[in-house]
Amino acid sequence: MSQVMQGLKYSKEHEWVKLDGQRATVGITDFAQAELGDIVFVELPAVGQQLKANTTFGTVESVKTVSDLFAPLSGKVVEVNERLQDSPELVNSSPYEDGWMVVLEVEDTAGMNELLDAQAYEAHIAE
Repeated sequence: MSQVMQGLKYSKEHEWVKLDGQRATVGITDFAQAELGDIVFVELPAVGQQLKANTTFGTVESVKTVSDLFAPLSGKVVEVNERLQDSPELVNSSPYEDGWMVVLEVEDTAGMNELLDAQAYEAHIAE
């Protein structure tokens, strides 16, 4: 069974968010990486790019498929995980730690209220 971390928020598109003040770290869930299989390439936005909630901000390519990444919140990209360029498999081995994707500077954190908590996300993936 997929691991769902407590204390994070989740989108129905299988992204996770960890909010620290106005900074939101975003990645894909353990469930998502398991569904995708071995990840071979991750395409991420440039630092400085403005993202809108629920729009695509990149792609994850696995041996099976290419999947879009959806921004769970609106904000400006202030950091991208450069390690994923050379080591995309970090998303498989450590989706919540080393495999994070972007850090957003979020102006309005109210969007967090629309995301799922760990229990609601577990129910969502159990459907």
